[in-house]
Amino acid sequence: MNLHKIMEAAQGMQAKMAEAQGKLDNLEVQGQSGGGLVSVTASARGRIVRIGIDPSLIVPDDKEMLEDLLVAAINDARAKGEELAQSEMAKLTQGLPLPPGMKLPF
Repeated sequence: MNLHKIMEAAQGMQAKMAEAQGKLDNLEVQGQSGGGLVSVTASARGRIVRIGIDPSLIVPDDKEMLEDLLVAAINDARAKGEELAQSEMAKLTQGLPLPPGMKLPF
């Protein structure tokens, strides 16, 4: 391949990467804790969209438990979002001669 074709391919990949990044902000995942009593919906890029708390958990004397459940649900949503983002990026880079373990975007 000549340098011109390589540059064209790189520009095409850059445009596809930007499109994929935009798409990830519209894909949503849901993290849960407490058997579903706390839920967090986030974009695949990690933006928190909404939080749901079952009314039975709103007990002023047990604030720490609710805080722990929120943290657990947020971390669950974040992990699921990262997994979805990696899956979507893998579709984009399928067929590219990348070294093993190399992830995009760089």
